[in-house]
Formats: sequence, C-alpha cells, structure tokens
Amino acid sequence: MNILYIEDDLEIGSWVKSELLQKGYSVEWITTGLSLQDDKRYDLLILDVMLPGLDGFSLGRRFKKKNPDTPILMLSARTSIDDKLEGLEFADDYLTKPFHPEELVKRVEVQLRRYHKLESEKMILKHLEIDQANRLIRNAETGEEIILTGKQYHIFTCFLQHLNQILTKEQLFEHVWGEPFLDGDKTLMVHIRYLREKIEKNPSEPEIIETVRGVGYRVRG
Repeated sequence: MNILYIEDDLEIGSWVKSELLQKGYSVEWITTGLSLQDDKRYDLLILDVMLPGLDGFSLGRRFKKKNPDTPILMLSARTSIDDKLEGLEFADDYLTKPFHPEELVKRVEVQLRRYHKLESEKMILKHLEIDQANRLIRNAETGEEIILTGKQYHIFTCFLQHLNQILTKEQLFEHVWGEPFLDGDKTLMVHIRYLREKIEKNPSEPEIIETVRGVGYRVRG
C-alpha cells in the first residue's frame, strides 16, 4: 500500500513515517502540497491541516475532487468541532494531535481495508452488480451494462463508500464538486434524478438512493 503523507513539521513527519514503514507501508513524505504530483496514484493520503502555502483543507478538497476513490486521513492540532466538521466534509477521518502511534496505524488500516474491499470485490446492491475495480455497473437481472456520466459515477461511488450513512446535500456537493454548497442550488438534485433514472427500477419510487427528507440522501447496503 502506497501512502502519501504531507506534513511540514520535520519531527512529527519523521516519526509518523518511521511508524508506518515499520508496519510495512510504502510512504512518500512531502512537506508542502506545492510539490504534489497530480499524475501519481496513492492508496491513502495523510494530510496535516497547518501547511505553508496551500492549507490542508484547501489541498484536501482539491485532492479529493481529482481522486474520489482515495481515502484521506486528516491530522491536526486544531480540535474545535468546527474544524473537525470542515475536515470531514471531504476527508474520511480526522485525528487530532497529539495521538498515539497505534491509534494512527489502526485508523490507516481501517481506511485501507474499507476502500480496498470496495475496489477489489464485486458488490451486489438490489438488482445492481457493481465492479468498482473496472468501473462497471450491470443490471444483474438483465445483464445490461449501465453507463453513468463522470459526475453520476462520482456521486454513486460516494454513496458506496458511506453505505447506510445519511449524507447531507452539503457533504455530497463538497465531495463531488469540491466547492461549498449554496442554498437553493439544484445541481445535485438534478444529477441524482438522472442517476436514479439509470439505476432504479422505478425512479419515482427509488429503492437504492433513499431521500431523507430535510437532511439528504442514503444508500442502504
């Protein structure tokens, strides 16, 4: 598993990298997001919030937009609930400093296991057969392939990564578009309507993408 670690504190960075190397992970440690190579693929991003230049929140949003299938673990000394909520709008986990190395390793294992399972196994969801490794979705009853647009697939993947969890409109929009959700914006609603038309047996009575009135949406596993 190849981990990208962005941390400008040399003491903490050296310590974290050493711990992960001892657990058998391949770790690329850089001290600023400015040296991030967009064409490289990673299995996990560990990201500090307080970075020189582009801060961790901005960098994380940009990274997630380009790499929706790569989990992000935020590390930060900022412990306020507002900071945590801001980080979890796009990141998969948020760990506050100081932390025990074993806790960090366990959180890394959880994210890698969850994402690797989604990517390596075919998944059955109602009448859908989903092969995320090859980005294929089929109707298991008819055998027909279901073709999604890039945004539709991105939205659907977000649901699969958060099965049984209610996702707010704000969370979904931030995850897919990498920008703050503006109240009254119908973009997400329109995309979900078209997505339902492709994957639901009866789009007017959806069984896969459930609307949680006043909150957001949920896909049950």
